[in-house]
Amino acid sequence: MPRVAPVILSGLFGALVAGCSQPEAPAGDDAPPAPAAAAPEEVTAPAPGPEARRALFGDLHVHTRYSYDAFVFGTRADPDAAYEFARGNAIQHPAGFEMQLDQPLDFLGVSDHANYLGMLPAMTDAESPAYNHPAAETVRTAQTADERRGVFRALQPYVRFIKDSDPAIRDHLDMNIVRSAWSEIIASANRHNDPHNFTAFIAYEYTSAGAGGVYENLHRNVVFRGGEGPEAPFSRLDSYNPEDLWDKMDEWRAAGIDSMAIPHNTNGSGGRMFEFTNFDGTADIDDAYAEQRARNETTVEMTQTKGTSETHPALSPNDEWADFEIMPYRVSTQIESEPPGSYARDALLRGLAIANGGVANPYKFGFIGASDTHVAAGAFKEEAYWDAAGLTQTESARRGSVPLTAPDDDVETVDDGTGRRYLVNTATTHGASGLAAVWADANTREAIFDAMRRRETFATSGPRIRLRFFGGDLAQLDLSGEAEATVAQAYARGVPMGGDLPSAGAAPSFLVWALADAASAPLQRVQIVKGWLEGGEPQERVYDVACSDGLAVDGDSHRCPDNGAAVDIETCALVGDTGAAALNAIWTDPDFDAAERAFYYVRALENPSCRWSTWDAIRAGAAPREDIPATIQERAWSSPIWHTPQ
Repeated sequence: MPRVAPVILSGLFGALVAGCSQPEAPAGDDAPPAPAAAAPEEVTAPAPGPEARRALFGDLHVHTRYSYDAFVFGTRADPDAAYEFARGNAIQHPAGFEMQLDQPLDFLGVSDHANYLGMLPAMTDAESPAYNHPAAETVRTAQTADERRGVFRALQPYVRFIKDSDPAIRDHLDMNIVRSAWSEIIASANRHNDPHNFTAFIAYEYTSAGAGGVYENLHRNVVFRGGEGPEAPFSRLDSYNPEDLWDKMDEWRAAGIDSMAIPHNTNGSGGRMFEFTNFDGTADIDDAYAEQRARNETTVEMTQTKGTSETHPALSPNDEWADFEIMPYRVSTQIESEPPGSYARDALLRGLAIANGGVANPYKFGFIGASDTHVAAGAFKEEAYWDAAGLTQTESARRGSVPLTAPDDDVETVDDGTGRRYLVNTATTHGASGLAAVWADANTREAIFDAMRRRETFATSGPRIRLRFFGGDLAQLDLSGEAEATVAQAYARGVPMGGDLPSAGAAPSFLVWALADAASAPLQRVQIVKGWLEGGEPQERVYDVACSDGLAVDGDSHRCPDNGAAVDIETCALVGDTGAAALNAIWTDPDFDAAERAFYYVRALENPSCRWSTWDAIRAGAAPREDIPATIQERAWSSPIWHTPQ
């Protein structure tokens, strides 16, 4: 039976709350004057250790008016507005209502599409050369949702062209406009960056959809460590091969401009994001490929508005929670996306298999979340969901959550089994997700970037659930002392999320704990997801390790009993007094094999709550749609910890 020892780490949780999203001591001109004569011991005081790291929450996937699709969606907010929103100020949605966070973010990166960056706003400026672009008139006159979709058709040859395309198509890209927009994005990030209070990252999106327009979502957000960027971003118009992006990033790094690429919507990649071969399929992954990818991609976006990329029921049939917010299509299509090679857990298993073959593991990455909003503001709460696609999906009927009042022959509809007709689109698979979280030494660009580099990161589906995860020789960890001392012991005797377990013959033990978001539902359970190789074959198992309401994990099923949590679907009120504000455990792997490669990560689940589509229906006075889930279980995921045989 697994050794599960739930404990109450009240001091540790208190330190976690106190250490999150709090301004640090002022620096520079705002700092208090130093004493005239400091004692020697004050001058030489040791720097805080890793136990003083803080949980910071942010979003590194935000689009503004400079992205061609966001502009089509009606977004006119610029990067300044995006940063103002992140800092807690209200900004306007394209439909005219205000968007505002209940609690500011700690960091943000505006990541507009590099291809055709800034070109659409220029098409509306009579003084700009882009005003005479072949698609400009369509851009300027589009008003209805159908007309806006027509803009995408008109732009298709331009935003997706490749190197050997018709030169006449390429001639309509004005790189002076691109460089001007990029300069303003950099300037905006530098204006809003406020070290120790709010971090603004320079970033952009590399939007490769594969070769020849086959809709293989190979998108990455490129985030820069400092206050400088290259002269122009490298885009899919330079190359649709991500390996060429990595070459360019290595080139920038050699010139002193460090960056990392964060893959996203791997769920919509058609199996292409995590392959066993290089991009062209001409060679198996080798050490050079693995090392370059690991150097440039240390984190992956686990969840965002276009679905969650943890796993899929077809890949994890024994995981009862594998069907969370599945967006089953290739991005921007209704073409089914192949699960193998598209989901993070499967990629981690593939990495073990590749490493078992004697090659470096190319898929050792941490997890973050993001919004992928295209209205300059992420909607992180189900009850306040405004979708990411601006004016094309502002109305709930356009999102498919409310039945059409008078469907006609010009739109495709579906019956949910009750006779009600709904618009057919992929919006019902979108969600109010998610957030990036890091354990950082300070709220600065350098400290947050370094946390992502070492993979000490976690993802949430929207709530600010806080996670800690350590692995090593922790079975006898002293949990009775001061909070910082407890965390210091965990760092000293093990590794945090994102790390590699020390080689040892004994089964590793893990410290797991989660703190609920007080503004969201309480926690129901905390789990450890394990993946390993057995005789060279990939295996996975989900272990519940801590249960709410004093319940105990069943030693045979590795599951917590049902805690009875329920939701009143007519009002979305949570029913009963169940769930926990904090859950924690020390757990030792009962099935450990020192000779096999393995990984472990934490998944913390809230009690069920209403999905955004149910909130839409309630506000419209309609019954929730029968063929999509009425509730969800919000959650958080830690980055993995790996075991490698000695």
